[in-house]
Amino acid sequence: MGMLSTKICGEEDVFLKLLMLGLDNAGKTTILYRIVQNEMVKTCPTAGFNVEMVTPCNGVNLSVWDVGGQRQLRPIWIHYISGTRGLIYVVDSSDRKRMPEAAEELFRILNSPDMSASCPLLVLANKTDMPNAMESSEIIDILNLQSVRKRKWLVQSCCAKTGKGVHEAVTELGRLVKEHKT
Repeated sequence: MGMLSTKICGEEDVFLKLLMLGLDNAGKTTILYRIVQNEMVKTCPTAGFNVEMVTPCNGVNLSVWDVGGQRQLRPIWIHYISGTRGLIYVVDSSDRKRMPEAAEELFRILNSPDMSASCPLLVLANKTDMPNAMESSEIIDILNLQSVRKRKWLVQSCCAKTGKGVHEAVTELGRLVKEHKT
């Protein structure tokens, strides 16, 4: 589980690794295929991982690793951290009961010795189309993102079903990864 690359001809051919994590049923795989195919794809729970290559902005090629979020898979998340240049953390913005659990898992990853302290973080607040979906400001408070000081982070409300907010957020993360890379 390391960096993937295509031809070793030049920097444009290197794919920087993004890790996409979050609790089960947050919408990670739906978001991944929304990014890649720009359409809604029916998915089932990820039992391992999915990897897709994307180019969200000029000069940034990314390999996005979507890792299953079931409770029994979370202990292996740390094995995917090596070489990560950006973290996408997906939360279900309508699932208030599980948000403290999502916060705990996020900080377990952010505090891992293998996670670069300056690696940019994108929190995708998915399912904004659902009743009682939380606003970004509330998610920032519950996830305690104010305490994240050494890395650039962004919270983006989105809806994987419609694609609202997904591409803009990944483009911005691509920009942050490019900035972090230099």
